[in-house]
Parts: sequence; C-alpha cells; structure tokens
Amino acid sequence: MNKNFGWALDQLRSGARVQRTGWNGRGMWLVLVNDWSFGGAAAEAFNAEPLPQVSSFIGMKTTDNKFVPWLASQTDVLATDWQVAE
Repeated sequence: MNKNFGWALDQLRSGARVQRTGWNGRGMWLVLVNDWSFGGAAAEAFNAEPLPQVSSFIGMKTTDNKFVPWLASQTDVLATDWQVAE
C-alpha cells in the first residue's frame, strides 16, 4: 500500500511520529505539536510580547538532535514512502 501525505497526516493526528523512507538523514521524524505558546520566561528573555497560543503545528526532530517547525515540500506532499517512525 502506498502511504501518501494524507496517510501521514492521519498518523500525526492520532499521535504517531512519521518519517519518509526517502529522507537521507537518520533519526529524523515528524510529530504534531498541540497547544504551543511563547510567553513567560522565554518572552521576557527576548524582551518580546507573548504570542497567543498556537493551535498546532508539525515539528521535526533533526539528525543533529534539534527540534524545529517543519514545512512540507512539494516532494514530501506527493511522496508515497511515508511510514510510522520507530
């Protein structure tokens, strides 16, 4: 069965981590982040106004052990090699 981007989104919504088999980096995966906000000590440290709570976004764990917001490329959206990350 081809596992397309729609399938990957369904997995994210159910709480799973997903990745593409075609990604070159090992250990990379995506997860849906819910109820994220920027405020409190973080906002004070940057002397910034707190943001309203964001409903959700997709985050990526990178090969160098960082966690960043992720944006799908056209290649990712059209790919059929999505899988649940172990």
